[in-house]
Amino acid sequence: MKFGIFIDLQLPRPWNEGDEARLFKEALEQVELADRLGIDHVWVQEHHFLEEYSHSSAPEVFLAACSQRTRNIRLGHGIVVMSPNYNHPARTAERLATLDILSDGRVEWGTGESGSRIELEGFGVDFVDKRPMWEEGLREATKMMCMNPYPGYNGKYFSMPHRNVLPKPVQKPHPPVWAACSNRDSLKLAAKLGVGALTFAFVNAEESKFWVDEYYETFEKECSPIGQAVNPNVAMLTGFMCHEDYETAVQRGQEGAQFFAYGLGHYWRDGVHVPGKTDLWKKFQERPSSADQKMEKERKKAGMRGIGNPKHLIENFRALEKTGVDQLILLHQSGSYKHEHICESLELFAKEVLPEFKEREAIRQKEKAERMAPIIERIENSIVRPEEMAEVPRVEAYPLMWKRLSSADAQGTPDRRPGMTAFWQMQVGGKRSKK
Repeated sequence: MKFGIFIDLQLPRPWNEGDEARLFKEALEQVELADRLGIDHVWVQEHHFLEEYSHSSAPEVFLAACSQRTRNIRLGHGIVVMSPNYNHPARTAERLATLDILSDGRVEWGTGESGSRIELEGFGVDFVDKRPMWEEGLREATKMMCMNPYPGYNGKYFSMPHRNVLPKPVQKPHPPVWAACSNRDSLKLAAKLGVGALTFAFVNAEESKFWVDEYYETFEKECSPIGQAVNPNVAMLTGFMCHEDYETAVQRGQEGAQFFAYGLGHYWRDGVHVPGKTDLWKKFQERPSSADQKMEKERKKAGMRGIGNPKHLIENFRALEKTGVDQLILLHQSGSYKHEHICESLELFAKEVLPEFKEREAIRQKEKAERMAPIIERIENSIVRPEEMAEVPRVEAYPLMWKRLSSADAQGTPDRRPGMTAFWQMQVGGKRSKK
């Protein structure tokens, strides 16, 4: 089983001058440390306007910095919001390819829809449109990365003319695609579309076995890829804090894991937020005892299973490994975790826990590759490859176009493409009228 770390850039109030800069610099140090320790992936969220819960609104910039400070760790978008209102598909393709080049082909392309009202409406997205927006943007962005040129698209949520989207990524036809999954339905959808499942939900070993089996069964029997290649993998999230003394690990890690769950509830389920005013950390600290009981129930399910001493973690992680989970993502920075505690935790994990899994991971990857090869080959052979343009229309520079339009008008044959008559009147007609 592989291991990743999760960057959400949480920053509870009160905020002091320089706190955000310190948070970002410490997070970069944690990624550098994870790379040196042999951790496989770093996943960086994209969220907007979620005060205290996540200040990670430009993961492409953060990951670019990581690419120049690391050598081996895979750089994961966890996730890119694929709605064109957030990120135009061409811009997504350009940024991912650039990062793939800068990192020598280490990009993992996690994708998602976004879900909180404060984010969706901030970018003018109707809740009912978020999934079809994700599908449309993802499908077309994968084509942009491997077509010369991309033939253009006239869709429901975005349109663009034919263009050659540059640069092209190192990984062909595009970096491995993942989708954020918070329940079984979204996990099955990921399998049907041939993308990895980033399961951002705490599940125990019993549930994990069911989820993993269902994912791979669905992938084998129902997969119709949305991209130009498939990525059959399941990753799951766990709370994390490691210390030689179990009680110390719980004391350091419990509150942060609970704040992570509390923030989810506030922004996604039952919170009332006043932008720039709500003190989420204060509300969390003052939550009623009934909320504590509910959170304790959730904690026992899985979120705390990565918080403890090395022996405790090995036992719990082995249980997940046996269910077939491909990667465990460690929620290593949350709430008011101290930077020095995070680094100590990662170092102890790498010394005492990680070696218990590394050797088996190499064997397991080989066995999985052999088992999945004929299935993947059959599915990828079914992909309908996009057709290259037989004839690529030329695109004139503006002065040439204006000259041609002016000449056409003189002959009584103005350009009738949608919108071009008004454009011509503004650019050409206006100039002529001044003469």
